[in-house]
Amino acid sequence: MSHFETDAIRIQRRSDLKEHSSPIFITSSFTFESAEEARAMFADEIQGNIYSRYSNPNSSDLIEKVCRAEGTEDGIATASGMAAMFGSIASLLQQGDHILASRSLFGSTHQLLTRVFPKWGITSTYGDISDCQNWDKLVQPNTKMLFLETPSNPGLEIIDLEWAGKFAAAHNLILVVDNCFATPYLQQPAKWGAHIVTHSATKYIDGQGRVLGGLILGKKDLIKEVQFFTRHTGPSISPFNAWILSKSMETLAVRMDRHCENALKIAQYFEGNPELDAVRYPFLKSHPQHDLALKQMKAGGGIITLTLKGGLARAQRFIDQLQMISITPNLGDSRSIITHPASTTHSKLSPEERAHS
Repeated sequence: MSHFETDAIRIQRRSDLKEHSSPIFITSSFTFESAEEARAMFADEIQGNIYSRYSNPNSSDLIEKVCRAEGTEDGIATASGMAAMFGSIASLLQQGDHILASRSLFGSTHQLLTRVFPKWGITSTYGDISDCQNWDKLVQPNTKMLFLETPSNPGLEIIDLEWAGKFAAAHNLILVVDNCFATPYLQQPAKWGAHIVTHSATKYIDGQGRVLGGLILGKKDLIKEVQFFTRHTGPSISPFNAWILSKSMETLAVRMDRHCENALKIAQYFEGNPELDAVRYPFLKSHPQHDLALKQMKAGGGIITLTLKGGLARAQRFIDQLQMISITPNLGDSRSIITHPASTTHSKLSPEERAHS
């Protein structure tokens, strides 16, 4: 029987040296026993490592661990989270296709959908998660993908994954879910029908703010298309970063338990504070999708959203007076972090776009 913590620690591809802890395979390429073996491997007749842009034992370890955790069939590790977002879309769509996406998305993902992909004839439409019953009207004849983020960055909106899986199936759409905020420990979108699950492994999977990395996981036939795309476009993860992230998976469960415990206590402490317009955390009973969060998440995650009265100036004063908390745009670190998204990660969005993020 598969067990999250055991798999995260014990999955390992040992070399002929039978090492106990995984080594780092710092090599650009691999050798073959014969010219015929090289031919067969390039022809995909036999499996093996060819070139670290294609695969590497360290990235293979990482992919196997996270696939087991997510319940997906195969995957690709990329150099960053945004490389994973880009690759999950660009590899599966073509000119003339249309994406239906949740309105609440990370700022850079929004830029991909509104500024990058339209250059290549791939368009998108946003849907409001509070009005899901009307999303049928947003589906166009050329709609090929449903792209969602739950919980959303930074608003912590929760999308019903069971509904999303059924909606995608009914309209024959590829369902892509960015699972970065939840991690595979708290939520597994594939269980609800997601075809592709993406991660910025830079965040909770690393957990200490050290390296960049991304993951695209999902159905084997779709990942085959992603593999072709990434092999030839080159967003490959370095062996060192893959090794760090694979080792970090060993402690993801215990880290997320503490993140969630601490975040809930802090959210409860701030709730009802007269200096705040809102406190949002998925496992607070006041969260508008609290019941949905309980249904599809093991715990509420490590992010809390506070809305201070007084606008930007008041928010900046609050941030500047904090002690022992880092001001940085990352998240999921062992050190507590604070960010003002409207003036940083989401600053390139229009005021209207930020209001919906």
